Amino acid sequence: MTVLVSRLDPSSGEYGARREAMLAKLAELEAEHAKAVAGGGPKYVERHRERGKLLPRERIELLVDPDSPFLELSPLAAWGTEYPVGASVVTGIGVIEGVECVVTASDPTVRGGASNPWTLRKTLRAAEIALRNRMPYVNLVESGGADLPSQKDIFIPGGQVFRDLTRLSAAGVPTIALVFGNATAGGAYVPGLSDHVVMVRERAKVFLGGPPLVKMATGEESDDESLGGAEMHARASGLADHLAADEYDALRIGRRIVRRLNWRKAGNAPAAGYPAPLYDEDELLGIVPKDLKVPFDPREVLARVVDGSDFDEFKPLYGPSLVTGWASVHGHPVGVLANARGVLFGEESQKAAQFIQLANQSRTPLVFLQNTTGYMVGREYEQSGIIKHGALMINAVANSTVPHITIIMGASYGAGNYGMCGRAYDPRFLFSWPSAKSAVMGPAQLAGVMSIVGRAAAQARGQIYDEEADAAMRAAVEAQIESESAAFFLSGRLYDDGVIDPRDTRTVLGLCLSAVAGAPDAGRAGYGVFRM
Repeated sequence: MTVLVSRLDPSSGEYGARREAMLAKLAELEAEHAKAVAGGGPKYVERHRERGKLLPRERIELLVDPDSPFLELSPLAAWGTEYPVGASVVTGIGVIEGVECVVTASDPTVRGGASNPWTLRKTLRAAEIALRNRMPYVNLVESGGADLPSQKDIFIPGGQVFRDLTRLSAAGVPTIALVFGNATAGGAYVPGLSDHVVMVRERAKVFLGGPPLVKMATGEESDDESLGGAEMHARASGLADHLAADEYDALRIGRRIVRRLNWRKAGNAPAAGYPAPLYDEDELLGIVPKDLKVPFDPREVLARVVDGSDFDEFKPLYGPSLVTGWASVHGHPVGVLANARGVLFGEESQKAAQFIQLANQSRTPLVFLQNTTGYMVGREYEQSGIIKHGALMINAVANSTVPHITIIMGASYGAGNYGMCGRAYDPRFLFSWPSAKSAVMGPAQLAGVMSIVGRAAAQARGQIYDEEADAAMRAAVEAQIESESAAFFLSGRLYDDGVIDPRDTRTVLGLCLSAVAGAPDAGRAGYGVFRM
């Protein structure tokens, strides 16, 4: 039998404590998401509404199919920086006329929708997702262009936005711009480089230089409408393909454009009639310990995520600190690699490399469930070849050609982050649970290493080591690393695609697996499977 049997006891005190800790983190997450939804705050939201305009998430809600999910990406972008949470843009994946699309929407309530460095990173990530997964890309535009005080961090890399639009189109991925307001300076090139352009009458203003700049540069007197109004672009310049009467009409036209694309996915369709997991997804809240040094069994997670709780484990008796095996999620076949005891030994590394090669042979997407402190260190393990074994695993991950999706459930330290397909290894999607932490090593370990090095240096110089200063240094380093390894901090810097409620893991994986099925199979690498 391959159906998992859960040993989780929801009535135990341990489960209750873990659940309460996770609920507290989720309350913090909800509060941070609320900041992004609030945009520029009540004053600017009200001003926007008084102009008869919809908010960005309202535009998205009207654009996507009724009652269909919208997977918002990077909602915590810019968290912990000088810029507002959310980075003045909403990005995500939604279904429009039955077609999965990547959608970006400027938030004009935040500094007029101007782009700061985190807006740029978030927008580039959305375009990357559209290209790699071959999904039509829809821009809801109302932006004043670059946030000028931060132009030094935007201007040079910002050209990638325009490059990406042209590459999407060249790859046959449709790009659509719905312009609701200002699209000035560099922002004018978003509609200028899109395949399909809709502009709202008397609202859309698209020009490289507005009337003040034109006056300064050429001495010419002009007004917004004659210089870059929607009517002018529809009748004179030809930039607008469709002239919308209002925002609602623009969204209707946008849906119609997507409907006429005759879009087809290039990948495989999921199996029909798949069963739900046997265990309640709500119980995922009580699995991860508050102290991430305490291991937990990832099979308890899989029992509440995969179809029918059916998991066909591969090499269950070999390298038991890493669980590998086959399952399906919402009808999509997957191979799973999940950390069981945190540390990766040589056996786990060899097992992972072989399993990844098998998944590539069968063209099965891989799901990585991270909770790792890294590869094992010590004389015995160095002599047994932990470096070369870890290198096998990292090599396999780096050169695998099937789609990868990563969920960081707990710890993600050291090279374990790499071997388990962290951000540097280009998973198609990467999400974190609120319990996730990621750094070069744990806070206590890092502080301890610095203490040992400092103590040795003092001894080499013949000096007396300052124990009081050492204690202060250790406390400061631990506090810093604790803060910088937290899920919100990492998500704010776009090291993941969002922090999710553990109970949403199955839904998020299903949406991501459906998205990656939009792209054609990349094809196998040049070698067969090496037995490790």
